[in-house]
Amino acid sequence: MRILFLDVFHGGSHAAVADGYARHSRNEVVVESLPIDGGWRWRMRGAAVTLARRGREQWGGGGHGGSGLVSGGSGLVSGGSGLVSGGSETRPFDFDLIIATDMLDLATFLGLTRDLTAGVPIAVYFHENQLTYPLPEGRTRDLAFPWTNYTTALAADAVVFNSAFHQHAFLAALPGLLNRFHDHRELDLIDTITARSHVLHPGIDLTRLTPGVSGQGSGVRKQPFTLLWNSRWEYDKNPAAFFAALAALEARGVDFRVIVAGEHIDPNHADFVVARARFASRTIAWGYAPDTASYARLLHQADVVVSTAVQEFFGISLVEAMACGCVPVAPRRLAYPEVIPAAIHHHCLYNNDADMVEKLIAAAGLPPEVRTIAQTAAAHYDWSGMAPRYDALFESLVDGT
Repeated sequence: MRILFLDVFHGGSHAAVADGYARHSRNEVVVESLPIDGGWRWRMRGAAVTLARRGREQWGGGGHGGSGLVSGGSGLVSGGSGLVSGGSETRPFDFDLIIATDMLDLATFLGLTRDLTAGVPIAVYFHENQLTYPLPEGRTRDLAFPWTNYTTALAADAVVFNSAFHQHAFLAALPGLLNRFHDHRELDLIDTITARSHVLHPGIDLTRLTPGVSGQGSGVRKQPFTLLWNSRWEYDKNPAAFFAALAALEARGVDFRVIVAGEHIDPNHADFVVARARFASRTIAWGYAPDTASYARLLHQADVVVSTAVQEFFGISLVEAMACGCVPVAPRRLAYPEVIPAAIHHHCLYNNDADMVEKLIAAAGLPPEVRTIAQTAAAHYDWSGMAPRYDALFESLVDGT
């Protein structure tokens, strides 16, 4: 079957999932995307109009009447039916399924393409949501964005979350959103969304991180003990807590080295500038890896991958490090108890910052099987295993089963 994948914030994990599924699916997957440069807020507001217009330009200008946004004809542009007028030759809209990501205002997109998309099943993939995503200190939540997530879920035939944690958090928060309004709260529609909900963890291209592929290192670890922080450099990943843990290890006399990688939103942030100077003598690498081979070499040099996040709906970077042989040390909350195998929770999940330091100290003496269990669990997220699961769900949506 043919699948149209609408990814309006095409970067990071969003792009990795869209492009990865397109490469590994047994079906034909066409990715239509917009870059992240416009910012997520503008993508949530404007992408539906842009992709609807692009879709009509590519797959047909016919319509079934109805008033449009511009007078003089139906559709966005006057002088003809549909979003775009004119006589340019177009291809038929012959997709069996549409997948959209959570940044798309799906209800608006479907309204603007109703003559093209009517009858086509729609799935929405939630990488994150704007209802439970934690805000920086001092910022007030704009409820327009959670509302868009809500109506997008209502408009979809299948609502797919990247973790069971995310599914539960979103559905549990919906009553609080709807109860803010004075009437017609339609709380029963939450049950409709729940009934359509599924969990599909992100597929990850782990083969690109395999030793010997694209020049990666052998994966042989050398002393001293090396800690990896490969999260995005932003408030929701809480880098200050990681640097505080390093200071605590230093005060305890622990000999360690550190690798600080991940996407740097603001490499000149005071936390990073100060920490880089303080731990310079212990640093193996600092900053965003320029390519996949460099990133993989860093992961294979580390012994432990550390997360201090206050928000994590899945944790792709943690799984990548686990696949490269790192023992994970992460909070006992968010998606981590789901992603990290239960058999090693005692060694890998911490309850507070002080407990994190103890887990890091203990990690140096863990038996090899802890690393093996983590590595085996990570392998399950490779696209070789995940793509058939995606295909099975989306094919069942198309055939009605």
